Amino acid sequence: MTMEHIRNVVILGSGCAGHTAALYTGRANLKPLVIEGHEPGGQLALTTLVENFPGFPEGIQGPQLIENMRMQAARFGAQYQLGHLDSVDLSTRPFSLKVGRDTILTKTLIIASGASARWLGLPSEKALIGHGVSSCATCDGFFFSGKEIVVVGGGDSAMEEALFLTRFASKVTLIHRRSEFRASKIMLERAQKHEKIEFLLDTVVEDVYDVNKKEVTGLKLRNLHNERAYDFPTSAMFLGIGHVPNARMFEEQLETDSDGYLLTHNHVHTRVPGVYACGDVQDRRYRQAITAAGTGCMAALEVEKFLEAQGE
Repeated sequence: MTMEHIRNVVILGSGCAGHTAALYTGRANLKPLVIEGHEPGGQLALTTLVENFPGFPEGIQGPQLIENMRMQAARFGAQYQLGHLDSVDLSTRPFSLKVGRDTILTKTLIIASGASARWLGLPSEKALIGHGVSSCATCDGFFFSGKEIVVVGGGDSAMEEALFLTRFASKVTLIHRRSEFRASKIMLERAQKHEKIEFLLDTVVEDVYDVNKKEVTGLKLRNLHNERAYDFPTSAMFLGIGHVPNARMFEEQLETDSDGYLLTHNHVHTRVPGVYACGDVQDRRYRQAITAAGTGCMAALEVEKFLEAQGE
């Protein structure tokens, strides 16, 4: 393999972080290669109207925002390849990536593979994502002002979602499959004391209505004590059962926290020189499109500095 076949930078992931990293490294004439991953576009591709990304006063559809980012990066020379990472070797430089039948060598690597929301796994739930089913209260809560909505979960994520949604909703019903909670005591107490939050315990969601109307009108619930099934009217269902970072491939080569998020220092540096992580794969706190884009920019700038320092 000659030097001409070794990439300056490969970017894993095609969400806000990956596209932004591609834009910046493209403008630096580094000819980045973006591996789009198993969820091209990331979580924004599953979102309808985005109203909190700067520069779009009337809002913009999530898939359109992602496509705009892609076109902008491609304009400056970013190349895109469908596929996902099968294996990686970070023990020596250039780093070696296996993507399908291709082996890709690269001087630097930006991991922007994101995190996937945990879902209940219902067909109706999947069909209504972006139409009343959401995993992001910060993104979509505003659309349900004055309405009664549901949050599913029993940990801190669910309590945070429920408390945030009280700013908009007239009532928030928190549905949990157990009678005990995984949430911290302080978060649970805050939720229990809030006048807008009610609890349905020992209860599971079995279906989401109404796929035909392309909007959430209610849920089919089942009480686990008496096995009674019944319909529960609601305007939205928010999932508060956590996210799974798409970082399993790196667990033995990079540092992760107890939940699998990549650990970084100095914002985007991993413990391996030349390897950077940005976006939701390393950010368990904010998980916003704009913060993902910001860290994508940081990672790209660090790649430039690293290659310059290496005389490359």
